[in-house]
Amino acid sequence: MIDWDRVNELQDEVGKDDFEEIVTLFLEEVDEATANLSDDLTGDALADALHFLKGCSLNLGFRDLAQLCEAGETAARSGAQAPVTMATVQQTYMASRDSFLARMSDAAA
Repeated sequence: MIDWDRVNELQDEVGKDDFEEIVTLFLEEVDEATANLSDDLTGDALADALHFLKGCSLNLGFRDLAQLCEAGETAARSGAQAPVTMATVQQTYMASRDSFLARMSDAAA
């Protein structure tokens, strides 16, 4: 679900204080982006939304979410129906978010 090697790599690259700021910004942006997803999005609008989420997810190690978004983006750009629903993307994000925050909380304790 989470690529913890990527998380550790990012934390090492930017330092603890900047990492916390990045996480806060990531969660705010992705919370908003996933809240705006709907199965009514199609074509370029869907591809663009999923591309944004994929990039954010890869940066912070949300591997499963990035994979779902990539599959949906590829399908949308080719005119095919997305192989996942937006509810699945939202659920995967929330599960990833919960897992990430639980581990970060444990590490801080």
